[in-house]
Amino acid sequence: MSEPNSVGIVSPQTAHFDAPLALACGKTLNEFDLVYETYGELNAQRTNAILICHALSGHHHAAGYHSESETKPGWWDTCIGPGKPIDTNVYFVVSLNNLGGCHGSTGPTSINSETGKLWGPDFPQVRVSDWVNSQAALADHLGIDIWAAVIGGSLGGMQAMQWSVQYPERLRYCLIIASAMDLSAQNIAFNEIARQAIQSDPNFCAGHYRERETNPSQGLALARMVGHVTYLSDDAMANKFGRDIRSGSIEHNIDQEVE
Repeated sequence: MSEPNSVGIVSPQTAHFDAPLALACGKTLNEFDLVYETYGELNAQRTNAILICHALSGHHHAAGYHSESETKPGWWDTCIGPGKPIDTNVYFVVSLNNLGGCHGSTGPTSINSETGKLWGPDFPQVRVSDWVNSQAALADHLGIDIWAAVIGGSLGGMQAMQWSVQYPERLRYCLIIASAMDLSAQNIAFNEIARQAIQSDPNFCAGHYRERETNPSQGLALARMVGHVTYLSDDAMANKFGRDIRSGSIEHNIDQEVE
């Protein structure tokens, strides 16, 4: 909290939408919530707004702190703040939790108003286009007609690209980091392995683990390990999994760790 160019203490906000949102899967959300944070000030012309799109496991808390006692800032705090690359002295920055993200926005851990129960595995499958459409609704809610820029990395970069496809008239710049328009066959295969790891965990309970008060922690851990492998470059892979012995014994296979 002593950092001079931090955005400081921030508070998440929730926007509720009663207008139905038609999803790419063919289903409709009759209502939904989006949790978001903002940093900086929107100018009188409403022309200095930047949208931050998060990656697969990200959320709305991109910068600053939620309390004086919090020691870990938002996930992109190095980039967002006064004098930083995304300068909050200049720009009004919006970061939200996507639909299905389970950090406050409507998702599987939300209550389905039609049944009064958790959505759980019955929550509709959402796609990048759905996130972009919901983000456009948030922009309308905030009175932002045109984003100065839409920025995202990885899955967030896919959203930024989709913005330029679906709403080219509503953004001036699109900044894409470590992303692509679609996944390779290898990526799809790795994702399937990750899904199988989660679904094979006995505590997954066919997706009803919250109702059973369990958590598929082991499956999630394995899925995360698979994910991290796909994030590494060849050099990073060599550093992490190379053949040089760090400790243990090859002959006896005792606590062997290689690099």
